Amino acid sequence: MTIRIYNTLSRCKEPLQTVGDGKVGMYLCGPTVYKPSHIGHMVGPVIFDAIKRYLVYNGYQVTWVVNITDVDDKLIAEAERRHLPMADVAAEMTEDYIGNLQALGVDSIDVMPKATEHMPEMIAFIESLIDKGYAYNAHGDVYFEVDKYPEYGKLSRRSVDELQGEGGQSADQKRHANDFALWKRAKPGEPSWDSPWGAGRPGWHIECSAMSHKLLGDTFDIHGGGLDLIFPHHENEIAQSECCHGKPMARFWMHNGLMQASGESGKVGGRATRAVDQPHAAAAKISKSTGARPFRELLAEHAPETIRFFLLTTHYRRPIDFSDERLREVHAGLDTFYRLFKRYQRVTGQSIYDLPTPRLRSEGEQAAGDDPLLGEVAQRREAFLDAMDDDFNTGAAIGDLFELARLLNRFCDSAGLEDPDHRDDAARDRLRRAATTLRELGATLGLFQSPPQADSSASDDLLAGLMNLLVGIRQAAREKKDFATADHIRDTLGGLGITLEDRPGGTEWSLD
Repeated sequence: MTIRIYNTLSRCKEPLQTVGDGKVGMYLCGPTVYKPSHIGHMVGPVIFDAIKRYLVYNGYQVTWVVNITDVDDKLIAEAERRHLPMADVAAEMTEDYIGNLQALGVDSIDVMPKATEHMPEMIAFIESLIDKGYAYNAHGDVYFEVDKYPEYGKLSRRSVDELQGEGGQSADQKRHANDFALWKRAKPGEPSWDSPWGAGRPGWHIECSAMSHKLLGDTFDIHGGGLDLIFPHHENEIAQSECCHGKPMARFWMHNGLMQASGESGKVGGRATRAVDQPHAAAAKISKSTGARPFRELLAEHAPETIRFFLLTTHYRRPIDFSDERLREVHAGLDTFYRLFKRYQRVTGQSIYDLPTPRLRSEGEQAAGDDPLLGEVAQRREAFLDAMDDDFNTGAAIGDLFELARLLNRFCDSAGLEDPDHRDDAARDRLRRAATTLRELGATLGLFQSPPQADSSASDDLLAGLMNLLVGIRQAAREKKDFATADHIRDTLGGLGITLEDRPGGTEWSLD
């Protein structure tokens, strides 16, 4: 078993070799908390939550850091617009962000440092860069001198002749047009902190360098973020960190594709997705400026597990096409598993969620012997693990989960497990063992951790009552051999997105 990761720095897949034996330090750039979070903010956390889960499953001890940028030009402007202190706006939006992560099951973050709580580290970092000749003070603004770092541009493959796009209003203070801000002197009325260069606040890039260094050391294993952060943010992080410490900042630079609005749709449950060949070619992303609605509104319309499943059905380096229609299609695919779980409970009398789940890869090995079902399950498990070992290809891995679900359903049919008069204890035990593997693999992605929440609203009660009535009418028609009426009811409901499944124990219905 060797996990291979695509490294943006080298533009190739490399075997995971960690700084410390059996340990992984991982840093993901978090949000600037000035507005409610939207779907785009959830992409990185869900992906890297699955990555951490898989690394832990493979026996690694992982420390995962996600920062909160709680001082920034946009945050200051929003606080002024709302006539509130900047800290109050930041606290409100941080709470919103964390609440949305919890809803999606992103619960493996170890530390969430805030920029405002690490001013001493940032100031000391900048002082070190000045002392070493890589930065300079310009009337209270401090800049990193890009020309002093010959390797600048090695991550993004851009030359130093390309404009940074930051601090244009202070261009006359810079030694070179491409120099970027480490410290910004405060304007009247702005939040500020004391420093050797006067009252001010840190530049965006220095925040991540200082916090990651404090929590993960001179060199850590994985630095993640969206494709749009490669330049200038991550490029500048590398420059200032490596000049300060004289060591590589991170061994692996991982960049996820961006969320983009799309009218396209595709089938959920396919075998695999193809990794993007040019991960640094970012597509237009969904953002606050493009009118993305607050994530809590999306949660009111779609189940959290549906959204998490949707974000993992695409290889993390590819852009994600977002639409409500696409989410509905994903939910229909996810319902394949929910129907299987209900079937499992009917057959075994046990909730699949109560199965003991192996937490480590080595614990999930099952001796299949000459059992055809367990042999196929082992093959599907191996395919799933191969996909995840190959740059965390969650899209392909989910395809293998669908194959497992189909395999378990076929076994239930062939073994007649729905018929109470012909159930075989040995067959049910084989089903349990196979279902344990499905639960094991789903857990590595943070899926199927608890039953979907039932909605007991009055409208759902009404729907359930009407469906029971229609199912009863259809059953009566079938008993009278009035198959035309029975088929008409089934087909009409199918057109409305409601599936009927006839089983030995009765007819069940589900929303597609």
